[in-house]
Amino acid sequence: MSTADPGSEKSFLRRLAVATQPALTKIAHGSAPFITVFALIHLTAPVMANLGGTSLASQVMLVGREYYQTPFGEKYLVLAPLAIHPISATLKRLLAPTTARRITSILSVTGYSAAIVVAWHLFTHRIAPLDPAPPIYSVGPSELDYEYVKFALHGWPLRGFVGYIGLAAVVAWHAAEGMAIIWHTWVRPTFGPLRQTARSRAVGVVMSILPVATGLYFIWQEPLMIFASHAARFKAALTKSVYFRC
Repeated sequence: MSTADPGSEKSFLRRLAVATQPALTKIAHGSAPFITVFALIHLTAPVMANLGGTSLASQVMLVGREYYQTPFGEKYLVLAPLAIHPISATLKRLLAPTTARRITSILSVTGYSAAIVVAWHLFTHRIAPLDPAPPIYSVGPSELDYEYVKFALHGWPLRGFVGYIGLAAVVAWHAAEGMAIIWHTWVRPTFGPLRQTARSRAVGVVMSILPVATGLYFIWQEPLMIFASHAARFKAALTKSVYFRC
């Protein structure tokens, strides 16, 4: 009866870990543009609230849904990349013989923070409102516009602004850091180095989330334009999240 050599098993696992790194890198980098396109479309709505308030934000959101909330688009252009990106990046870190980037790096901190906040946002604004049980009674897409966001801002102003702006901030910062890495990996050989510093990236992040923050402020300033029955359903959906319940 023979026993496996522990040394050969370790050697095999080490070779396997090294072999998976290029593929995981391509998967993580390849899924990023899909997330970026979705984020840009999704965040256009609150930005447009600076010009037309809740009404225009809702109209722009409905147009954006033609991309990210169709049967194909939601599964393959949004949810799949949102799952593939953090999973491949995490596997790359776990399987790497030596980790090139610390877990405390800006890219890692913003990435894992974004994964958590995006999951919260998806649950609060997509999954919870679909609950068919009373008192929610499945808030449909036609009812779920920026009045829902406005209701959250009116009911929980501090938590609402922190949640929405925090989401935009970590996603934008992670995107800025990730773009520099993707450029260095795939684009630099053709177009040269990206002339960008950490400070310029931080300034870019602030400038990109500022119109989102001001758009949310203008939405908050408007009175609620929903029936009491809708308000009860919105509250029930939002408070399914611990963030709004406590």
